[in-house]
Amino acid sequence: MHPNPAFRSRDRAANVAFARERGFGILSLNGPDGPHVSHVPFLLSRDGTVLETHLVRSNPLARALPGSAAMAVAGPDGYISPDWYGLSDQVPTWNYVAVHLRGPLEIAPDEALRDLLDRQSALFEEALAPKPAWTSAKMTPATMDRLMRAIVPCRMRVETVTGTWKLGQNKPDAARLGAADGLAAYGTSPEARLLAELMRALPET
Repeated sequence: MHPNPAFRSRDRAANVAFARERGFGILSLNGPDGPHVSHVPFLLSRDGTVLETHLVRSNPLARALPGSAAMAVAGPDGYISPDWYGLSDQVPTWNYVAVHLRGPLEIAPDEALRDLLDRQSALFEEALAPKPAWTSAKMTPATMDRLMRAIVPCRMRVETVTGTWKLGQNKPDAARLGAADGLAAYGTSPEARLLAELMRALPET
């Protein structure tokens, strides 16, 4: 997390809501031979205290459980040109949003896997409406059972939630808004435009 307190003013509820909406992150855990890292989808409880995910059974991270883990959830990010500030003696930087969830991670009972998979697919399918939702009921039982044997459900008891919202809060309002306009004009991705919107949405000081 960025050490500047100006970028860490969002409260726990805002960070939890951000992580819940993203639903995808980088899971890391130290093993005997060094850190293990996996990119995984996840579910986070509304109060941010329980994170659920699943891993391929052969994943070294799964074999290292239980252990203390971190889930890094990244949001929009982008390069900020100093030309956009309208100020002299400025340097380039990178704006971004990120939330880290930390706590003990363990393998959950096998009986929890089907319910976890159904809840995950239901959440992500809902975002695709009006497409008819896919459900695991469309799978033949034998194929579903075979695929489920290859993965394990995991559960984290989330102990800390920290967020960095680096959106130009350390600059004068006019400079921050100028950077947002530059990013929106020159950014080539939807992510750049979303980052510009977040920069503009900050309250003026």
